[in-house]
Amino acid sequence: MRAAVVPRPSGPFGIADLRMPRPGPGEILVRVAACGVCHTDLHIHDGSVAFPFPAVLGHEISGTVVDTGAGVDHLSPGQSIVGAFIMPCGSCAMCTSGREELCEPFFAHNRLNGTLYDGTTRLFDANGDPVWMYSMAGLAEYAVMPALGAAPIPSGGHLRDSAILGCAFLTAYGALVHVGELRKSDSVVIVGAGGVGLSAVAVAKALGAGRIVAVDVADDRLGTASRLGATDTVNASTTAPVRAVRDITGGGARLVVEAIGQPGTFRQATEMAADGGRCVMIGIAPAGRTAEIEITRLVRRKIQVCGSFGGRPRQDLAHLGRLVADGRLDPGALISRRFPLDQADQAYRLLSEGKIVGRALIEIDPDA
Repeated sequence: MRAAVVPRPSGPFGIADLRMPRPGPGEILVRVAACGVCHTDLHIHDGSVAFPFPAVLGHEISGTVVDTGAGVDHLSPGQSIVGAFIMPCGSCAMCTSGREELCEPFFAHNRLNGTLYDGTTRLFDANGDPVWMYSMAGLAEYAVMPALGAAPIPSGGHLRDSAILGCAFLTAYGALVHVGELRKSDSVVIVGAGGVGLSAVAVAKALGAGRIVAVDVADDRLGTASRLGATDTVNASTTAPVRAVRDITGGGARLVVEAIGQPGTFRQATEMAADGGRCVMIGIAPAGRTAEIEITRLVRRKIQVCGSFGGRPRQDLAHLGRLVADGRLDPGALISRRFPLDQADQAYRLLSEGKIVGRALIEIDPDA
């Protein structure tokens, strides 16, 4: 099968022929229709996050189940699925307590070593040498993944466009619902209108948030935020963002989501929250980076600062699917660029240069 293989840190996404993978117990083999282009892949690609090479990246996919391993009974060949970047094992302490976004084998095996949970990869080159997997290694014609990380695409859902439900929208949903405890009519501020931030705008709108304020420094991203459901936008390059947000919301928002991961915006997010408000931080920063906040305001005004990573695939993908089926959420509205597999290197280069608004999609199966 064809796959976009990165040979070394900062190396090109080059197309190579790999051996056809096979699913093990509890796993599925998916013919990949499409894979989202996510900034998190760049952290692996440039070596800022330690990971073995050569590797196949890509961690949000949609496609069709081709084969199932032993013990898989909720999915069957021929089903259209979306695959989440967090692939729960279902049996560790975190998974059994309902916190599968912190699945222990996922982080210990996949995120550190590029394998699935038996400690081995499913990918090998023509010589039989291993190629390591980031999540399900979705930048390939076929992918193997734990079945618990996949969910059926609802009737009416677009097969290729649904790919971005598995990371961008899953992360937004987890931040807004599980950590932010979003309630209908809440005021919400989204700091950073990249792919995940714009997903948070769309999910907040779908879930019935009241005032939704998007903050960024680029007018094209803010324009997209408005189309996705933001009631107000703030360009932080021309306006003092904290003052503007507090004016718009009448003193601060009940919920603020920071989707950049910079020290300055981290502090600004805490200053945009209303008394008793909650700040949910989802922006990823380089290891060791810290941010300052005003201690007295945090304490006296009871501002809550929480981290959020991903979501819970076994329940969240189904809810996101219902929002799509009900016409309240449209993943395709976030997709601004589409590339074939052999242009994966160009897609990620444009992403690294900040030239992708919303989400780009690698369309792998032209017949899907």
